[in-house]
Formats: sequence, C-alpha cells, structure tokens
Amino acid sequence: MNLVYADEQGNLFDHPDWIGLGRSGDMIVELMEDELIPLPEGATLVGLPFTRPIGIHAASGEMRPLPGDYQAVGALLPQGYTRLNIPGYMKTDKEQKLPLFGYSAVVWKDGGFYVAAQKSDDPERWNPNNCDPDELKAGVDRLLLKYPENRLYQHLSNCALGYECLTASNTFLQRWEGAVPVSFSCNAGCFGCISEQPDDSGFPAPQTRMNFKPTVQELVDVMMEHLNAPDAIISFGQGCEGEPSTQARIIIDALREVRSRTSLGYININTNAGLTDHIRGIVDAGLDLMRVSTISALDDHYNAYYKPRGYTLANVEKSLRYASDKGVYTSINYLIFPGVTDREEEIEAMIGFAKRTGLKLIQMRNLNIDPESYLALIPKAQGEVYGMKQMLGIFAEELPDVVIGSYTHVPPVPMNRA
Repeated sequence: MNLVYADEQGNLFDHPDWIGLGRSGDMIVELMEDELIPLPEGATLVGLPFTRPIGIHAASGEMRPLPGDYQAVGALLPQGYTRLNIPGYMKTDKEQKLPLFGYSAVVWKDGGFYVAAQKSDDPERWNPNNCDPDELKAGVDRLLLKYPENRLYQHLSNCALGYECLTASNTFLQRWEGAVPVSFSCNAGCFGCISEQPDDSGFPAPQTRMNFKPTVQELVDVMMEHLNAPDAIISFGQGCEGEPSTQARIIIDALREVRSRTSLGYININTNAGLTDHIRGIVDAGLDLMRVSTISALDDHYNAYYKPRGYTLANVEKSLRYASDKGVYTSINYLIFPGVTDREEEIEAMIGFAKRTGLKLIQMRNLNIDPESYLALIPKAQGEVYGMKQMLGIFAEELPDVVIGSYTHVPPVPMNRA
C-alpha cells in the first residue's frame, strides 16, 4: 500500500518505495488490510497544510517523514462511513491548526485509492451526487417565491446553495430529512463548533450561524411543506444554529399546530439534551425522534469538549431516558475519533450509557477537528486502545438491540400517535 502525498499546488502522488501509515490518537500505526476499503463515491481527497507525511521506507524498513516539501493527504468521507484511522503525519508548524474536517488515512493499492474506513450505513441518500444542482435551484426559487417573507427559507437557501448542506437541500427538494433551524443561542461552548468560534480559536467556523429568532408560523410553513410523505423527516438542530431546545416555547407551539394538521412524517430534534425540562415539554408536544450529540459518556471528557453551561451529563441522560420512556425513537450523534473513542474506558462507559437510556440507534460520526488540538484538550487516559474496527464489533455484540448506523432513520415499526 503506497504512501499518498501532495505537493504545495495540491497535486496528488503515490510513492512506490514508501508504505502508507495511519494514526490512532497520537500514535503512528500500520494499516491492516482488513481496515481498508476502496475510496467511496462522494469522498474528497485533501492536502493537510503544515504537515509532512510519515511512512515506512520499504528498502530500509525505517518509519520516518517523506523527504521533500510535501503534504500529507487525508480523505473526507461521506456520511455512512466510519473512519478507522486518521492520516499518518507530523506537523511542520505546531501553531497552525487544520480546518474543521474529519480526516481519514488514505493509501494507493491495486491501482486505486483506499481509505481506512468501514461502511456503517447505506450512504445512498447522503451521496452529494444525488443532489442535482438544477433541480435544487428550481426548488429554492419555488419556495422563496411561495413564502417571500419566511426568513427560514431565505436562511436555508444559502445553506443549500452556498454551503451545499444536504439537509438544507432536502428541504427545498422536499425529500428525506429536511432542516428547520430555530435557535441562534446555545448552552454549550463546544470546542469544535462549526457555526461559532471565538476570535482566538485558531480555526474559523466553516459556516455562519443564524442570527434571528423565527416565528411559530415560519416554522409551521417549513414543517408542513416537508411533511408530505410517511417517511419524511423534518429536523430541528442544524449545524447553522445553536441549541434548539433553548427555543422550546416556539418549538412546542409549532409541533402542536403541525400535528393538529397532519400525522404524516416524523419530527426530529438534534440536541445536546442538557435542558431536561425543555426536552420534556418538546417530547410531550408530539416529538417523534430525538438525536443527542455526545462525544463521550465520561464526565471529564464530555465537559472538556462541550463546556456545558448550566447542565451536566447527568441531565443529558435524564432527557434521553424520559424521551425513550415516552416512546420517542432515541439515538445519539456519537462524535468519534480513532485512538480516543476506542479506548477501553470509553467503550465501557458508552455501553453502560446506552443500556441505561434505552437508546435505539448510535450514529457514528467522524469528529471534525484538528487532531493535535483535540488530543491536548481532553483528559489523558490509561486504558487499552482496542482499535475502531474492534470497537464497532464490541458495540454490536454488547448492544444487540441498538442499531449501529451513521444518520437518522425512521423507526423500523411505525409509531402509534393515537
């Protein structure tokens, strides 16, 4: 498996005399054959600025940086794929931070690119190639014309056309999972927040957070337009907003109004679930699905990343338990990182968390972060590192009733809304 690297102009090369490597946490590791799959459709290869690729010089057997002024290369995977290793590299300037993406190790073998990853869900619906630009533009124009005063559609049009957000695009294509952002504020200060970063963070947020409070009617317009089929999903809590449950009052009013008009589709919230009383109100108003974002079931790790304001991981657990007990199909948006998530103590804690809360689905999501910054942030751990592939196997064995996937699904059995 040849080392893949890039020059300063972004041209990609593979080196037949060097073996490509990966990283698990801060450890350079060899890539196993059973960890590699062909580069998936919809993946993107990118150079990693201010890095040098590390490989094994085949003739000498030495592990060292590739000579020359070259960059390491990583793959950005589409949804549905879980990375098993990050690229093998060293930084040439430790003060420089990589942009907020989830980089996966990539090599060249058998005449093509391979990545250290595992398919964890059906990627078809989240393949960017399934979003036709002309059809999307027509959908945007139609809904902006129909609702010229609705600020949500105006906001989402930039998310769809500018940021190429697939959830926002689905809102205008009126299919699958669509977006209904609601909040400009948040009760957490996530280290890797993609919509708001402090000026001195070193990595700018890749997208702009919404800056207004929508009305109940604006929410209802978007929700009613999207809930047009039995399997349609409309979701509060997008990357372009803060914590949706901070706007519980308008969510509750919109939920009740929409459910008085239609029983079609599913209403979902993507949330940190820290505001348990607010979550209870939203659940009781008719919520169908709830996806809770977490990075760990260990308090010190969770707190280091999320920097919760006025809530704890215990509140998150209470919210999930309440929703599960009320029949909501619950899942977690599990932000995962090779060399951390697959540590023994992390695995044990998450299995216990899943069992206590009655989780139905774990969505494995590759954490978009600068690796060095993240590893410096979180507590040091002593447990054994099992490897991501083995971790996934342990979850499947220990949690047989929990689906291991990558994105929100409708429940396998239709919900009873009587």
